[in-house]
Parts: sequence; C-alpha cells; structure tokens
Amino acid sequence: MQSKLYVSLALAGTLVLTSCGGLGKLTADNFTVTPSPMEAVGGKVPVVINGRFPEKYMKKKAVVTVLPVLRYGSDFADGQSATYQGEKVQGNDTEISYKLGGNYTMRNSFDYVPAMQQSELYLTFKAKVGKKDVKIPDVKVADGVLATSALISSTAASTTPQIAADKYQYAIKQTKQAQIKYLINQANIRNSEIKSTSVKDFVKTLRDIKADQKGYMLDNIEVSAYASPDGGMKVNTALAQKREKTSKGYVNKQLKSAKLDADVDSKYTAEDWEGFQELVSQSNIQDKDVILRVLSMYQDPEEREKQIRNLSAGFKELADEILPELRRARMTINYNIIGRSDDEIQAQYKDDATKLSVEELLYGATLTENASEQKDIYTTATKQYPNDYRAYNNLAVLAYQQGDLATAKSYLDKAEAIDGKSAEVNANKALVALAEGKNAEAKDYLMKATASPNYNEVLGNLQVAAGNYAQAAQCLKGVNSNSAALAQLLNKDYAEASKTLGKVARPDATTSYLKAIVAARSGQDSSVLSNLKDAFAKDSSLKQRAAKDLEFATLFNDATFQSLVK
Repeated sequence: MQSKLYVSLALAGTLVLTSCGGLGKLTADNFTVTPSPMEAVGGKVPVVINGRFPEKYMKKKAVVTVLPVLRYGSDFADGQSATYQGEKVQGNDTEISYKLGGNYTMRNSFDYVPAMQQSELYLTFKAKVGKKDVKIPDVKVADGVLATSALISSTAASTTPQIAADKYQYAIKQTKQAQIKYLINQANIRNSEIKSTSVKDFVKTLRDIKADQKGYMLDNIEVSAYASPDGGMKVNTALAQKREKTSKGYVNKQLKSAKLDADVDSKYTAEDWEGFQELVSQSNIQDKDVILRVLSMYQDPEEREKQIRNLSAGFKELADEILPELRRARMTINYNIIGRSDDEIQAQYKDDATKLSVEELLYGATLTENASEQKDIYTTATKQYPNDYRAYNNLAVLAYQQGDLATAKSYLDKAEAIDGKSAEVNANKALVALAEGKNAEAKDYLMKATASPNYNEVLGNLQVAAGNYAQAAQCLKGVNSNSAALAQLLNKDYAEASKTLGKVARPDATTSYLKAIVAARSGQDSSVLSNLKDAFAKDSSLKQRAAKDLEFATLFNDATFQSLVK
C-alpha cells in the first residue's frame, strides 16, 4: 500500500513538473491563414499566416521555432520558418511578452504541384525552455489548394496559334515608265527619242500585254508633260500644252498599233520647279546651295528665274546640265500581272504541284478547311521549298490544334532553324512552352515575337500563368477564348467571363468546366452540375479533377455531384 502511494505521488510530481516546464498546446484558433482556401498563383501557393501566442504562454526563457509544412499525399513541402523568444532569452529573434502574449505574421510560398489540391497546411514547432527541449503538437491550419489558375495549360492549348501567311496576290500592280525629251522651245518628238531604250521598252510592254491578256490587265496610261522653268510663264504654258498633245498623240498611236483600248490621262506643268529643285539637289554644280536658298526664299516664278540668272557661272551649268532634263514628257503604263485563280491553283496542285510557287502553295492551303488536305499541301511545300520556314510553322499549327505538342514542337524546331527571328515561330514556341507549363521559356520566346499578329493573345496567356490577372484580362480584351475567360474569372469578373465563354467559337471540355466554375462562384448549383456533365461527356478525365476541386466544395456531399464524378 505504501509502495503504490509512493508511485502515485511520484507520477503526479512528474506531471506537475512537465506542466510547469512545458509550453502547452496551441490550436487552430490561434491562427488564421490568408487566403483560405489556399490558392495557386503563378505556379506558387502563397500564404500569409497570422498567429498569436496567448497570454502567459511564452515562458521567459522559451525559444519557439515555427515551421509551416504543406502535406499532400505521401509528400510534403517545407515553408520558411520563424523563431520567437521569451523576455529573458539573449538572442535576436522576435520577443514575445509572457504576460501579454503577442501576435506575429509569417509569409510563405510553396512551389505548386497538382497533388497539392488535396493537401493540409500544418504548423510544426521546435521549442526549448532554457536548455530543455519541449514538445508542442503540430497544428493543422488550412485544407486544400484552389488550383483554377493551373487550367492555363489547358486553355493555352486551345489558343489559336499563328499561321505564317502567304504573300500571294491574284493581281500585282506594275508600272512601266518612258520619257521623251524635247529641245528648247520645241514640242515635236524626234526620231532619236522614239529609238531610246525607255521608249522601246514602253512599246514592248504594250505589245506584251496584248499578247497575254490572261496574264496581264491594262488599267490606264498617264502622260505628264513639262516645260523647264527658264523663260516666261505664258511661253512655257503654251509649250507644255503642246508637249502634252504630242506625247499623248504618240501614246494613242501606239495603243492603236497594239490594238489595245485604255484611258490616257494627261496633264501638263508649265514650269517644273519641283523637278528643278530635285535635280539641283542631286547635282554637283557650282552655286548649288545658293540656288536652293533662292528657291526657298522666293515663291514667285519670275523672281526666282531673275535671281538664278544673276548667278552667271551657275546659270550656265544649269542651262547645260539641269534644264534640258526638264523639257520632257513622262509616259506611265499602269497594269497588273494576273496570277492563277483559286480554281486554277487547286487544279494545278492536283495535276502537277511542282509548277506552283511557294506563295501559291501556301495560299492554296487556305482554300480548304480540311486539316488533312492542308497538311498535305504544307508537306508538299516543305519538299519543294525546304528553305522556307512558313510551311513548317503551319504544319506545327495544325499539330498544335490537334493537341499533338510533340509534333508541333518538332516542326517549330525546323522552322526556327531556317528563320529563328520569325515572329510567328517564336509566338508559337511560346504557346507550346505555356502548354507544357514552362513559363520562363515561354517568356523568352515571346520577347522575340512582338511583331506576331497574335502577340497580345499569347502575352495574355503568359500573364495568366504569371498570376497577373488584371493585365491578362486587358491583353485578352475582345478575344473570345478559354484563356480570356480564365483571366476574367481569376480577376473576379464573373459576368464578363460568362459572356466570353458563351462566344467561344469551338467550345470544348475546358469551356464547359470553366462555365461550371463561374456558376459555382456565382452560387448557381444547377448550372454547375449541367456544365460539369457536359464537360465530362467531352473529356471524362476531368472527373478526377472535379472530385477534388475546391471550386465545387459546397457540392462535395451532393448526391448528383458524387454521381457525376464517379
């Protein structure tokens, strides 16, 4: 009996000592976590933990280290620890009053992995009172991670990649010019001018147009006649008019000879000061700068001529080198080179594709909406024109749209090897990197893609991945895509997200899943269930995600929801 009493007293004494020397339990009531639930942002899970040591908790000789640990499955991720000390501890850590207790804040960030959707955030403790280790039980402070932002990998995959455009033109505008020079104060056309190379080429072009009216289309011919600025205005006006008449008559004669019909638009310039200034500027004549100053100082034609004639040496050079070039008529043929029609391109491709130019092949691919036919045409283009990056880029676009990232990447590597500076190639490589979750790599490629037509759309996707939702929504403004809706959703603009999702051209499983999330955040349970049903019908793998997605936490115990995710 005495022995039993001794053991009981000894045990009681031990419990008292433990209580007096220990630090006691902390509970979840001592902590708040923001956000709650935790949320993945830009590939991280940032959390702010606000804690409080109660009054008379922190012994004056106590040292407590708090370590956040995010546990998921059989794995875990340690956060950044913080240490606090009692009032009699000689140290540099945050001091907590024994009598009053104290508040503290810890900021942590974990690298997100998908398994963290089902996770628990614990605070673990390492504590001493004096030299003695004491145990403080772990405290669970938060459950699960909201991972809606991680859907960017899926929405990026449905973003439209950039086609490298063809430069094919059915009608290519062309001009052919010739010039007839006249002697001073004359308007008759000399035989020597008719035999000049430019005039012969002018006549030949008219005959070529007549010979191949399928390949050429004549628009009109322009005639501009001039007189040089020396001499009086009245004389020069009459002279320029006569030169207009003779040069236009020559053109009409050639049209008649070639049996062509076209409008001839003619005009004259009495004193060609504009041409005069241009030729003087390009020359090395004496007093060049003085002459140009005279032109800028005087607007009256007669005063200009008077001042220039006063430069005796300079005027002689003008009379010999510049003025003869201004006594002229310029004749311009405006015409088009006509290419193959759409039907002709398609027929030629079937008959013998080797006769098609690279521009015709690339354009031909746009004449069908059949992806298999497009692939065949682009493949042909890579064989016939292996040094043109565009066909490889466009094959990558087709593969990307079919969800074949590996093949898309392979084609883009070939395109990049040919032209690494191509904006379209770099924009598409950025999209592939985003779809693979390689955000840093995507950013590097996008920096080289600023000239790509879809630059803003790809940048918007990247901003979502980086957690910059307001900027993402701005970049994607006016774009009706899953990524645009995701940006609006994460920016808490649910009304706009709903509108955008309703306008997606080719809605897929992700579109329906995003609709379900918008409905969940708007408290529309029936819409959540109907959209999830549609999403699962298109992609049953989404059931697994939805079953643990905290966006639908309020429906976890709903029988219909449970039936859908099975």
